[in-house]
Parts: sequence; C-alpha cells; structure tokens
Amino acid sequence: MKDSKIFRPLKLPNGIELKNRLMMAPMTTCSGSHDGSVTQDLIEYYRARAGEIGTIIVECGFVDDKGLAFPGAIGLDSDAKIEGLAKVAQAIKEKGSKAVIQVYHGGRMVEPKLIRDQSPMGPSAIAAPRPNAPTPIELTTAEVDEMLDKFGQAVRRAIQAGFDGIEIHGANTYLIQQFYSPNSNQRTDKWGGGRDNRALFPLAVLDITHKMVKQYANQGFIVGYRFSPEELEVPGIRFDDSIYLLEKLAKKGLDYVHFSMGATLRSSIVDTQDPTPLINKYITMRSNNLAKIPVVGVGNVVNQSDIDAAIDNGYDLVAVGRACIAYPDWINRIKKGEQLELVINSDKRDQLKIPVPLWHFPLVESLIRDINLNVKKFKPGNYQEQVNDESYEFLINVELGKDFIKDIQLENAKEFNHEVLDNFSVIKQRILDANSPHVDAVSGATTQCEAFKKAVTKAMSQSNHEAILAEGGDPNDISYDIVVVGSGGAGLSAAIRSHDSGANVVVVEKMSIIGGNTNKASAGMNAAETKFQKQQGIKDSKELFYKETLIGGKSKNNPELLRYFVEHAPEAIDWLDDNGIALSDLTTTGGMSVDRTHRPTSRAAVGGFLISGLVKNINKRGIEVMLDTNVIEIVTENHEVVGVKVSQEDGSSTIIKAKAVIIATGGFSANKVMVEKYRPDLKGFVTTNHKGATGSGIMLLEKLGAGTVDMSEIQIHPTVEQTSSYLISESIRGGGAILIAQNGNRFVNELDTRDEVSAEIIKLPEHYAYIVFDQQIRDENKAIEEYISHDLVIQASTIAELAKKLAVDCETLTKTIERYNRFVANKQDEDFGRTTGLRHAISKSHFYAIKVAPGIHHTMGGITINAQTQVLDTHKHVIQGVFAAGEVVGGVHGGNRIGGNAVADIIIFGIQAGQQASDYITRK
Repeated sequence: MKDSKIFRPLKLPNGIELKNRLMMAPMTTCSGSHDGSVTQDLIEYYRARAGEIGTIIVECGFVDDKGLAFPGAIGLDSDAKIEGLAKVAQAIKEKGSKAVIQVYHGGRMVEPKLIRDQSPMGPSAIAAPRPNAPTPIELTTAEVDEMLDKFGQAVRRAIQAGFDGIEIHGANTYLIQQFYSPNSNQRTDKWGGGRDNRALFPLAVLDITHKMVKQYANQGFIVGYRFSPEELEVPGIRFDDSIYLLEKLAKKGLDYVHFSMGATLRSSIVDTQDPTPLINKYITMRSNNLAKIPVVGVGNVVNQSDIDAAIDNGYDLVAVGRACIAYPDWINRIKKGEQLELVINSDKRDQLKIPVPLWHFPLVESLIRDINLNVKKFKPGNYQEQVNDESYEFLINVELGKDFIKDIQLENAKEFNHEVLDNFSVIKQRILDANSPHVDAVSGATTQCEAFKKAVTKAMSQSNHEAILAEGGDPNDISYDIVVVGSGGAGLSAAIRSHDSGANVVVVEKMSIIGGNTNKASAGMNAAETKFQKQQGIKDSKELFYKETLIGGKSKNNPELLRYFVEHAPEAIDWLDDNGIALSDLTTTGGMSVDRTHRPTSRAAVGGFLISGLVKNINKRGIEVMLDTNVIEIVTENHEVVGVKVSQEDGSSTIIKAKAVIIATGGFSANKVMVEKYRPDLKGFVTTNHKGATGSGIMLLEKLGAGTVDMSEIQIHPTVEQTSSYLISESIRGGGAILIAQNGNRFVNELDTRDEVSAEIIKLPEHYAYIVFDQQIRDENKAIEEYISHDLVIQASTIAELAKKLAVDCETLTKTIERYNRFVANKQDEDFGRTTGLRHAISKSHFYAIKVAPGIHHTMGGITINAQTQVLDTHKHVIQGVFAAGEVVGGVHGGNRIGGNAVADIIIFGIQAGQQASDYITRK
C-alpha cells in the first residue's frame, strides 16, 4: 500500500486534531421515525461504521418540520429529539470517531406530501425546474429572521446532543443554496438582488451558528460548510460565484469546506468543453485566506487509488460514501491493500447493520447482488414478447444469459412518452438487480409495470423450455416436492418456510400479479406478548387476545385453530422481522382493547409492505413463481397426492408432479354466485377483495372430498368507499377518527366489532356515514396518503368548511366534535362506551372526511383443517398430502373477523403449512 498522508492526523483551524483525513460522507438513510426522531437501527448503523474512520458526518437534520426533503428524515427541530440524537453521537464517539451532523432545510425541494400537503417555502415563489414541482410560498422578511433562529436552535440541539461539530448544508439545491442562487432567489428586499445580497442568508446562518457555538459549545467545536459548486440552470450559480461565497464564509471562520459532487475529480457541468477538474480550479482561484481552510472531496471513492488521486489533486480530506455502507470496516480493508468491489451480497443486510429503509433506497439497492439467483437455466439468446396494459401495446426484447437476465429493451420505445419510458427504465433496473421479474411496481404505474414484468416472465419460460429441449430433456416433465397454490401472504410464507426446511417448492398463481388479496390489506397484524409490545411498555396477554377474538367471532371460532393462532402469533412477528419485514409500530382495531395491531414503522398500509418483503425473500431463495397459471385439478393416485394439473395463459395444460400441495388461494368474496348462494341478503354489495378471490381453492378441495365450515359467515366491512370499493383501514378509527351520520351526529362506538358497526350504518336512513379526522390523525396514519392520492378524501381547513362540503349542519358537527373531544380528554365516551382509540382531540387543521358504507370484505367460512393445517374430509379425516392456509380455510374467525387478524392468520398458518408439508414429504 502506498504511504498516504490520508492516514495521518490533521489539525483543523479551531485547533482540534482529526486522527486521520477520512470522513464518512453524509448520506440519506430514510431510516428515522415518522416524526423525525432517531431509531435504534439508525444508531446501530452509525455505531458499526465508527472507530477507524476519523469523522462521521451524520445525514442532514431538518431545522423545521416543514423542511424535510425526504421520508424518514431525522430532525433537529425540537428539544424532544435531543435524547435520541445524543445516542447517535455517543455511538460514534465511544468508538473513537468524531461525530458531526448536517443542518439543513429543504426549502422549495420539499414535497407537499411530506409536510401534510402544505406548500413548501422558499426565497421566492418560483418552482424548482423539475416535473410537477410545487410552487413554494415566498418567505416574508419576518419569516426569514425566524428561519435563521431555527437554524440557530438546531445547532444548539446538536451541541447539547453531544456532537463534535455541525456541517451547514449549503448544497444540493436546498434552502441555503436557494437563497444564494439567482434562479430560485428573485427577491427585492435585502435578502435578494445582487450576489452580495443573495450571500447574506448563508452568511447569516454561519453567524448564528458561531453565536450558538460560543454560547453552548466547548472550545474546538467543528463548523463545516457543504456547497454545490455549480448549477445548470440559467440564471444559476457558477463556479466563480461559489468561490466568491466561500471567501466570505472563510473570513467569518470555518473549519472545512466540503464539495458536494458525484466524483472527486469532476469537471464543470456548465462548461462541458473544459475537462479540468473543479478541484484544480479551486486550488488556483482561492485566496491565501481560503487556502487555510481544509477542503473535503467526495464521490466514487472506493479504493486506495481513488483516495490518492483525490489527495494528489489538492483535497485535504476525503469523504467516503457508499463504500462505508458496503464495508463498515472499510478503512481496515484499505490498509490491508484489498481491492474492493462496490457490491453488497443480498444476505448481508443484518450483518452490515443497514436499516431496512436504506436497504431499499436507490443509493444502496443498486449495489445489492443477489447471491441466490433463481436456479432455472436458460438457453442464452434474445426473446421478443408482445404484452399490453390498459392503454398500450409493448414489444419487449429480453436478453438472457445461461442463468441470468442480461438485458431488457423496449423495442417500440419511440411510440411512448417520457412517463412510460421512465417507468420502463425503473422497472427494468429493478428486474436486472433482482434477476427476477418479481419486483415492486413503480408507484402509480402498477398495470404498466405488470405488463413489463409479464414479458420477462414469458421470455424466461420460453428460454427455459428451449434449454431443457437442448439438453435432451422433456420440458413437460415438471417435478417439485411441494406445490403452493396462491401467491398471497399465506402462500408466500408457506413457500419460504418449506424452502427453508429443505423442500424444492414452486408457487403457482392464476393471476398475472403476485400478492393476491394481501396487497389490499391495510390495518396491520395482531399478536400478543410480542417483543415490540414489550419494547413500548404495552401490557398484553395471549389469554386476553384469545378471549377478545372469541368474543368478536361470536364464540363460533374453532377452539383448536384459535388457540394455535394466538399462541404462535408472536413467533410469526419474529419470523417476519428475522426476514427483514419489521412490523414494529402498534395501534388497535375494533374489538381489541390493547394496542396489538402491528404495522410498518412508517405506519403505511401493511399489505404492500408485507408482499414486497416476502417477494424479496422469495427472490433471495430462488423460489420459482409461475404466474398466469391456473390449477384446475389436484391429481391423486391410490388416494395419494401426486401433483396438480394446470392450465396456462396460452390454453395449454400440464401436470406438475409433487409430493404435497398447499392451497392458499384466498376466499370467495369476488364470486357473486357463491356469495349469494350462502348469503342472499348480500346481493348487490360491493367487495373490497381483488378479482381473484373466487373460491377456486375451495372448489378444488371439495372435489377431493374436503369438508367446509361456516360458509354463510361472510363479513361486511363497515368502512368501504363505494365508488372505488376501496377499504378504509380500521387503523384510522383506531388512531382517533369518528363516524358521523348525515345529520352530523355520532351514532356508534367506532371501534365496536365490524358486524356491529356495519349494522348501525345500514340502519341509518341514508345507509352511509362519514369518517371524520384531523391533521394529527393523518400524520400518524400513512395509509391516508394513499386514500388522498386516489381522490377519496374530502379536505377542509376548518370544521365549518368541512360541514359545508359534506352538506352537514355546521353547528351540529361542531358540537359533535367538541363533545367527542371532551370524551378524549376524560378518556370516557359517555355516549357509546368507546374505550380504545381515544388518542387525540380532533382539533388540528386540516380536517378530513371520507364517505363510506359497508362492503363484503372477508369470507370466514372455508375448508376444514386441523392445527397442523392438514385438510380434513367431510368425516374429519385427514386427506394425506394436502394442506391449506389463509382465507381459503374456515373456522379460525368464527362469526366475525377482527381487524388485523386476517394478516395474522395468513402468516401464522402459512408458516405452519410450509413446515408441516415439508415434514410430511420427509416422512414419506
């Protein structure tokens, strides 16, 4: 290894000595809590990377709750955050590194959805030059002064949290840079105009920083400044503008300046004909005074040669980004002379202490190498597939290697707009990274992405067919240990557990989309006595969970199944967490007296989060998923299961040989004939279920002689938006929302069981109701953002405005909410006896309502099984080799399903089915 001064100490202008000249660059992790507080995962992430590296610059902390530029950002906006931030600082410092944190405000770069749909703020009312950028509200002169104070208070909090320094984030087009840019700052007061005036805000931020340091910090507190050297916009910041500002900042006193670029030796993005690295220009142009300030370079630093090149070109310090994520012990590897590749093995997230949100952030996701690629072999070559979505026809070329997807091209790309091409580009990269078409769709483009994925699936199938023929095999001779029918939560859980128990397993799905009805789940997953409850001091018991589920099910639940369900729920929560699917936030649903409904930390709807996590585990294990493949028969010989007969999209059919079959096909809510057969009174009701919930698994098993139970027990959910059939999650009511009738009054305990609440809505003259909630409830329930994106929510700035929009008497609605707020304050509902979800008064603007009525939601009846998930015949005898889990099964929920119990059901019994099927084939 070359003797590099990078490992030697460096004394900063404030007299503090850094033990070496390497820094961990500040990088977005999206891993803070919903309110900007620090998570334990974030603490461990920084702890793992501290030690040998001289300085760790923690990602930017927003100074104001309207200043976060990305989800999961951490905050320096309130004293309540100091305790958590102190844990980050301590974790870094106790390992021997300096702890510095960035301070910023996103300004006009803030997306309204991150700040409760409010408009962002900026120096001027000028939108950023990007598609669909919101126009910010121009800060008044008084608000500029207030903003400076917020920066100062943020610095104070960083000091009191124990950080060794702060880095003023004057880069990346955030608020400080916006004030200096002639593109975003076109003010006419003292804060705008010429270059000197535009420089006043960043200079004032530095002034108040120095003031706070002098007042609160010990001697030697570090103050750095990060800057973006140029802007592409016209007018915009040019390199000489940056030098001008840095000179002024240097006169006031800085300990370092930090280039913000994608590569240490990047040249101008404005004068593209000039190849001179900007650092070389910087060295030439800076004054003697600025030369006294150490300069930090960042971008594409992975190996020793990258460090040396940066130092040789004039940088005093080098900040390292992605390499520190991939290799927490990066410096030790460099010292040993290792030549590193910037990749992360897909099974190393836990070992590397990378929080789940960061793992899925593009910065990291692009580095992940799946080391368990699908074992299916391909005949290398190009395959063209024609697929359609609702609007377009696509010709897609898929290039396959022997065992990997090499490339995907949209042959008729010229026919489409930028939006389609952007969606294709994103989904293409996700497929190539995962080496699988089973990846998350682009938000807002699900149907289009499913078409793209379908093309890849068809190409892979054709190529595999040809590869088998080329080797002299029979492509129709398909054999597995276990066939799982259905790709919802139950099926995927069963497949993963079967695989982990040593079985060769395949998932067969009749729809073209993976995930089944689980994709629509919203509330969460119920479980008692979990580690997450204990961490949050929530007292609960399995016995109480059993009792409340039995009461909710009208005592019709199968005791054996219910007991297994309750006893194994916490294990299922742990199993998900062990597989990177953490449901650590807690709320409650109707019929439950304790916060035992587990949901993602982001408080997003549980369904998509769950399926996304399970699919990643499916891909990691190389488990095959056959979409557009319908099981039409379970094949038996001599009373033993030997496989399934399937029909495919092209009309062909074949036999998949197997020693065991797991049926996880869901319920029958979307089969109007079956619904009306068992419940004629539900004719005409909408259903929240997806169109694949047809009862096909029940019919398959009935042909084998399987028994059924509780078929007339069909649940209607009380809160369904009728025009879209969109289920409005029970967690909204659990979060504090109320239900009102058209007359403006409450009429029910909102968290009574679903059947009771539904019955009360049906009794109303209008047969519908409104869910009413405020901004605080919205902030704490991310599922609401999805409802807003689908235009299902009525919004108003005042209760009076909301009443007008609902055509409800204003005085009545106002009194109803005031009365409810008194109940919240006293924790006692005098009208309807509500005892849970009395969390917050409905008082924080804005105010919201969603019009709802009951809809068919769940079929509690289905196939009879025992606690080993073995399917039973009409005489309660086991049908050997056939297992079932999820909504296809009856008996678990009795006469009414509690919100949050469906997700628990599919995971608990999915795991059990996978294990029992594997044990069965082992015994055979």
